[in-house]
Amino acid sequence: MRYFVFLFIVITTSSCGQDKLPLLGDTEYQREMNANFKDAAKSPLTDSDRKLFRNLDFFKFDSTYLVTASFKRTPNEVSFKMKTTTDRLVDYVKYGEATFKIKDKVLKLNVYQDLEMAKEVGQEEALFLPFMDNTNGAESYKGGRYIEVKLPENNQIVIDFNKAYNPYCAYNKRYSCPIVPNENILYVRIEAGVKKYKKVED
Repeated sequence: MRYFVFLFIVITTSSCGQDKLPLLGDTEYQREMNANFKDAAKSPLTDSDRKLFRNLDFFKFDSTYLVTASFKRTPNEVSFKMKTTTDRLVDYVKYGEATFKIKDKVLKLNVYQDLEMAKEVGQEEALFLPFMDNTNGAESYKGGRYIEVKLPENNQIVIDFNKAYNPYCAYNKRYSCPIVPNENILYVRIEAGVKKYKKVED
């Protein structure tokens, strides 16, 4: 009898261990993203893809792509309808311009504010930084990537390209995602952040 009890404990423990595999990722941010993609309440993946999901593919963390940019506020901008991957249009306003250097090359990106989101409690300081670069279509998602930033306290803003993530429509066609404006195309390689998604097959 003791043998069967022991065998049951071993099998149960082994089964639980398989269900709770360690989270993959070189940084806390990467591990958190992988955890969210496994979570049915947070994941953008379809149910079938989520069940097979193991981890996202990231560029290796590189401090080169963690930059402190000069920030210029543009307070007199007129709001506009940003196009999305569907017929939906979203009200945005250009909030300012971020200028920075990567590998001695001066680059500039527009920073936007979602006018509807800005009305939500806790989202008043949220800003939107979409961009495209020369890795799109090869190593990274063809439609570009996003970075979340907060309202700058002075004339500088921190941009961490290591936290660049894919639009949800890169994983699931039921999502409607803002299309990166032409002004935010960087003609350099940004080898940081999430790479393009490769679906796991059965």
